[in-house]
Amino acid sequence: MSRVLAAVACVALLVGSSTRAAAPIGYRFQFPEPQHHWMQVEATFSDLGSAPLELRVSRSSPGRYALHDFAKNIWDVRVTSADGRELAVARPDPSGWTVADHGDVVTVHYKVFGDRVDGTYLAIDSTHAHINMPAAIVWARGLDDRPSTLTLVPPKGVQWQPVSQLHRGSTPLELTAPNLQYLMVSIDGRRFRFSAHHTGTASELDRFVKDVEKIVREEGAIFGEYPTYEPGDYTFVADYLPYAVSDGMEHRNSTVMTSSGSIRTHRLELLDTVAHEFFHGWNVERIRPRSLEPFDFERANMSAELWLAEGFTQYYGPLALSRAGLLDLSGFASEMSELVAATVLSPGRDVRSAEEMSRMAPFTDGGGANDRTNWSNTVISYYRYGGAIALALDLILRMRTDGRVSLDDYMRAMWRTHGKPGATREGYVDRPYTIADAEARLAEVSGDPPFARDFFARYIHGREVVEYSKLLVSGGLTLRRQHPGRAWWGDLMLDHRAGGLRITSPPLANTPAYASGLDLDDEVRQIDGARVDSPDDVQALFKRHRPGDRVRVVYVDRTGRSLTTSVTLSEDPDLEIVPVEAVGGTVTESQKHFRQRWLGATR
Repeated sequence: MSRVLAAVACVALLVGSSTRAAAPIGYRFQFPEPQHHWMQVEATFSDLGSAPLELRVSRSSPGRYALHDFAKNIWDVRVTSADGRELAVARPDPSGWTVADHGDVVTVHYKVFGDRVDGTYLAIDSTHAHINMPAAIVWARGLDDRPSTLTLVPPKGVQWQPVSQLHRGSTPLELTAPNLQYLMVSIDGRRFRFSAHHTGTASELDRFVKDVEKIVREEGAIFGEYPTYEPGDYTFVADYLPYAVSDGMEHRNSTVMTSSGSIRTHRLELLDTVAHEFFHGWNVERIRPRSLEPFDFERANMSAELWLAEGFTQYYGPLALSRAGLLDLSGFASEMSELVAATVLSPGRDVRSAEEMSRMAPFTDGGGANDRTNWSNTVISYYRYGGAIALALDLILRMRTDGRVSLDDYMRAMWRTHGKPGATREGYVDRPYTIADAEARLAEVSGDPPFARDFFARYIHGREVVEYSKLLVSGGLTLRRQHPGRAWWGDLMLDHRAGGLRITSPPLANTPAYASGLDLDDEVRQIDGARVDSPDDVQALFKRHRPGDRVRVVYVDRTGRSLTTSVTLSEDPDLEIVPVEAVGGTVTESQKHFRQRWLGATR
């Protein structure tokens, strides 16, 4: 295992320049019992004046759009004055405390529990502390522009090294942030640091980091430059541990990546996360939708532009891996297959546009629902939907201009106009974009405003889908049925029960099973008079049928009624993208040239 680190993953504590030199907010993190996954926090607020002090805990976290209500893991809250006297505290709502009568200095003492290693929450154990600031700190309304100082006190007898996007303080265990927004969001003359807490060897990590460097260089070439990283460098914080949750979370000058997989067994998967999260250093952290600027820590943050902010990033991850020589053509085609199939085949596209799918993020991105939903029929991930749009737009631009213009040009235009201009306050974005701005940049890059207007009307505001089969031919790729001629009633999940097979996933609205009236929780007893006890029984039976055949299904619904229905089987619609040479075709010189300009190294 690598040497133990305190991986402090910080999001911007809303901090910026202030009209007067107000006293910094001081945070002190101590770890008396790390094996029990909690830490003791002291937060000191000075120069307060006489107004009531409104203490808050974030309900949301940048990079996530749902509510997480981090206050649920905070307890033993005490508030004291400068002389140590305990102050009266009111609790106006679950995420805050109000101190009405106080002096110039107030210290808040509390404990916070965390045992989830991912990009959103807090995780503390005997080996390290993995801290996402919104999940850990109490902050104060009205003090957003105050700078902050964070002091870490490791457990006794343990040497922890802080790794963070925060600025270095006066000691090795002190970090600073210019404001709350920066504290919370925590090669080319720039320095990139990779810090890993993992189970592999030093030589394995060295080889992995060499591949990370290839990704960093390729993505820098897309934009022609790297952002200005305020601390002076960019930090990759990786927790590859057996008990971690697979996740990646972008911050302005860093990223946090977690996985239960190792760099030995899940190398390509981990590199894909590296490519995705690093691309966010441009797209979303600086090329930022106006709907997310500034981020509001006290509510769910809704944006209609996530198809671009997250979806285009989803496309560029595999593309960067391909250009870096880390993903072969078949692997890239497989990644694109997932994006296209999810968009083309989902019934959700008939009811929600790319904008509307983006607005669902507060419900679907880490949000929880106790009641059942029909999202399988009404929602497509904006990651995949937006990724499919990015693939289409890249190919369209290349085909329209004989390769002179591509999606790279579009991203550079977004960067020049909206991302690169300096911010007046560190951690903020001065020129966030709207959907109208995104359309205007496409009009500029393509030189064709009517084309840009039509593309947005049909594929962003509207619900049309691009003809991918025609676009992919230019790159010598074929979109085809993955299982041609196979009889199919839908991709139902089935669980064996004593009486038959229980349907454990809602049938999709565009499937034969749905049309026949079958639904979630129904138990299938017989198909064509044959008893079925396993999913394999169903597949074996369907192999004896052809698309268009009708099968008789006996089932028991959730009320206990025994019913019979008829299912007209269709052809399995599942799609895959494959190189033409993989299916016996010949790649032309023109297609080889197109592929090289599209998928080859940019540098």
